[in-house]
Amino acid sequence: MYRKLIAACCALSLAVGAGASVAQQLRALARVDMENSAITDNGLGVEVALALTQAVPYRVFTLDAPMRLVIDFREVAFEANLDVLDQSDLVASVAGGAFRPGWSRLVMELSGPLAVQKAALETDLNEGDAVVRVVLAPATPEEFAASAGAPGEDSAPMTEPVQRDDGKLIVALDPGHGGVDPGAQRGGHDEADLMLQFARELKEALLRGEVDEVVMTRTDDSFVSLPARVSLARAGNADLFISLHADALVEGRATGTTIYTLSEEASDRASALLAERQDRQDILAGVDLRAQDDQIATVLMDLARLETAPRADMLADQLVIGMRERLGSLHKRPRLKAGFSVLKAPDIPSVLIELGFMSSQSDLDNLMDPVWRAQAAEGIVDAIGAWAVEEEAQRSRAGQ
Repeated sequence: MYRKLIAACCALSLAVGAGASVAQQLRALARVDMENSAITDNGLGVEVALALTQAVPYRVFTLDAPMRLVIDFREVAFEANLDVLDQSDLVASVAGGAFRPGWSRLVMELSGPLAVQKAALETDLNEGDAVVRVVLAPATPEEFAASAGAPGEDSAPMTEPVQRDDGKLIVALDPGHGGVDPGAQRGGHDEADLMLQFARELKEALLRGEVDEVVMTRTDDSFVSLPARVSLARAGNADLFISLHADALVEGRATGTTIYTLSEEASDRASALLAERQDRQDILAGVDLRAQDDQIATVLMDLARLETAPRADMLADQLVIGMRERLGSLHKRPRLKAGFSVLKAPDIPSVLIELGFMSSQSDLDNLMDPVWRAQAAEGIVDAIGAWAVEEEAQRSRAGQ
C-alpha cells in the first residue's frame, strides 16, 4: 500500500538570520526538549538530533550563499538561545523561530559544504514524543550548490506517494478509554473493557483477511492519552486508524452503529457532546488538551482535509456498506462528523466507530453477543478490503 508522508507546501522566503534568534510567542504543537537535543560532529559530517514533545510534519532542505541547513516544522516552540545545541565544529551558528503563521524554522549556518544524507522522524512507542534526526555528509561545493534551493510556490502540498518496499497494509486499532478512564458504564460493564475485547477479535479477523499487520494503541486496561494514540499509529506506519467506542447518551435516545470522520463542525449536537466528552476524559486523567485543541484544529485540519480527509470519507462510506450488509441495520444516520481529537492525525486516514450506545439495552446486548461482534468485525474487514481496492484504483488513475 501507498502511504504519503506529510510535508510543507509554503513559500520559503528566508526570515531567520544567523544572529536573529527570536523567542516564539505562539501556542505551538510541540516544543523542543533541549536536554535531549544536540548538533554534533559525526566523523567528517554532522548529526542533528532534535527531540520534540510531539511528532509534527516537517521538511529539510539546504540553501547556498551562505551554506545553510533549513528544517521547517508545523509549529514548534524554540528556546530563545539555541546556541547550546551546537556542539559541532562544522556548524557556525544556529537560529530558530516562527517565520509565518503556523510554521517554524530552524536554520544552521554551515562552515563548509555538507549534503543531507538522511532525514527521519523517530517516534517513541511508549511516550508519544519524537526525534527529528538529520545526518549531513561531506560534499563538494559544486554538489552542494546543485542540490541547494527552497521548494517553490507551486510545489505540491504533499510528497509524491511512497510505496513501502514490503507492500503491506497496516491498520491501527484504537480501543477507546482504559485505565483510569473506563468510558461509559452500565450494568457492571465498562466501555473500555468491551472495546478492548472487540479490538482483539477484530485484529484476528483482519489478519485472516487482507490486512498484513495490526497496531494496537493499547493491549490491556491501561490509560493512553489521545495524542499518544495517534503517535503510536504513526510509529507503526499505519495506513488506517480506526478508533472503537460504545458511548452512552444522557440526553436523547440513540441505537445502532455510527461511523465518524473529522470535522470542525459536528453533524449534530449529540456528536459535538461525544467529542467533548472524549477530550474531557484526557483532562480528568491529567492530560490537558484544552490549550492544544484550537491549535490542532487550525494547524492540522487543513492538511487532513487536503489529502487524508477524502480517503477517510471513502473508508467511512465503505464501513457503512460493509457493516450494514453484515449487521442488517445501523444507526438512522450512520455517517456523521465531529471534532474528535483522536481523529486529527494529519497523515493517516482516520475514522471513529461507535459500535453502539451502552445507554441502549439492545446495543449493550449486541456488544455482549459474540455472534454479533463477529458479524461486525467481518463487516469492517469487508470495508477495509473494498477501501484498499478503490485506493489502488484511484492511484492508478492518478498515475495515468
